[in-house]
Amino acid sequence: MNGQAMGGQVVASTIALAGAGDEAAFARLVATYHADMARVAFVACGDRELAEDAVQSAWLVAWRKLHSLRDPERVRPWLLSVTVNEVRQLLRRRHGPVLEVDMQAPGDAQGDPSMGIERLDLRRALARLSPEDRALLVMRYVVDLQSDELATAIGTSPSTARTRLCRVVDRLRKDLLDD
Repeated sequence: MNGQAMGGQVVASTIALAGAGDEAAFARLVATYHADMARVAFVACGDRELAEDAVQSAWLVAWRKLHSLRDPERVRPWLLSVTVNEVRQLLRRRHGPVLEVDMQAPGDAQGDPSMGIERLDLRRALARLSPEDRALLVMRYVVDLQSDELATAIGTSPSTARTRLCRVVDRLRKDLLDD
């Protein structure tokens, strides 16, 4: 189940119940949003273990603060924002991002090494971006947040979110073309 699976009324009642301490309602939120949070965390930091730790920390924050969420319809961008903040804090403690490289990346099942090179180029280019910029990309293109949700997640207006995203994409494109 992904973040789009819950309808408006279901989201509001689930948030209210979970915010009041209902563990079953909170488990439904975890089942709905955990995968999106994990993807955002991984792309933001490039490290599976750190991403798992960040998502775990984000769920702890959500459990404590869910009752204060003003707009239940914005739970998804709020959770993703909490996740990115947790990634940022863990990276600060670790003194810089670590990018894990899958040793089987060069070459695919058919043995074409050029596919692996392109993936490594993209990984290198993504590693040069800040965790916030990587998170912005994954929230838009992997998790499919629209500009209003993206704006909520990063705490800006939709037009500022679109502008920032455009700049990140341009920087990534330039970096890939320069490699």
